[in-house]
Amino acid sequence: MRKVKFLPVAMCLPILAACNRHQSTLAPFGEEADKVRSIAIVLVVGSVILAAGLALLMRHAMRAPEGRLTHKGGMKLVLWLGGIGPSILLLGLLLYALPAMRPIPVADTDLRIGVEGEQFWWRVRYAPPGGPLVESANELRLPVGRTVELSLRGTDVIHSFWVPGLAGKMDMIPGRTNRLIVRATKAGTYRGVCAEFCGLGHALMAFDVVAMEPAAFERWLAAQARPATPTASPGARLFASYGCSGCHSVRGIGPVAKIGPDLTHFGSRATLAAGVLPMTHANIAGFVRDPGKTKPGVRMPAFPQMSAAEADQIASYLQGLK
Repeated sequence: MRKVKFLPVAMCLPILAACNRHQSTLAPFGEEADKVRSIAIVLVVGSVILAAGLALLMRHAMRAPEGRLTHKGGMKLVLWLGGIGPSILLLGLLLYALPAMRPIPVADTDLRIGVEGEQFWWRVRYAPPGGPLVESANELRLPVGRTVELSLRGTDVIHSFWVPGLAGKMDMIPGRTNRLIVRATKAGTYRGVCAEFCGLGHALMAFDVVAMEPAAFERWLAAQARPATPTASPGARLFASYGCSGCHSVRGIGPVAKIGPDLTHFGSRATLAAGVLPMTHANIAGFVRDPGKTKPGVRMPAFPQMSAAEADQIASYLQGLK
């Protein structure tokens, strides 16, 4: 009997293990996700009350003496519990949920960010009102308390943008731009993912979401708008000689390239390979030499002819791009 009592608890443990404050709909840091959680709680509570009421009704029916419930009484019971009662309940849920379905209004002075999903990484462009366009990759930064319009689209196949704690998921379809209006309510670092199978590297297509206080966000955005500082390091020369600048832009150094992620301030990011690896020297060097080992299906070519020493020099150069 003791094992039977603890069986439901044991069954719930795997589910609870999946909950965390970095990537969970139960730990919202955005207004939209908070509304979704509130509606979900109401629905769950309502379902439990209905199930409990049905169980009590069944218990009462099983214990009632035979013939106590007449045909007329049974029809009234079906009418109220099967028709009128559920209709009132569903109407109440609808009236409760309708305000939460209303989109957040957007003004001309609000921040607009374009996010493009590619195999298997994210291109992010910030368009502040009256300011220069700032491009980054695999990291989304949001000012707390400020309305942000995200313009989402895919450039190759269908992707799906999902930050569980911020808002609901939305598809990114080639040739079409979808809008998602969000407002972060709590500072912190969270995680977003691609929620649509898009190829071999789909499960390794994530990104960091950093919600910042407005003043800190403005300082960060101003720093990101500045070009990189030119350097004559061996890593910079190797970066150019191996043709990396043909795919990756480093603003202020070399040509403008649009194939791969912008690396202008690469060293200031917390992760690399679209949220897969922490930003360490060894991880950068290993990914530069053989990106397919970390992320199958990646379009970045491998460099088997590159020596470990050369990869270390390129990694040092990239880490210095802050």
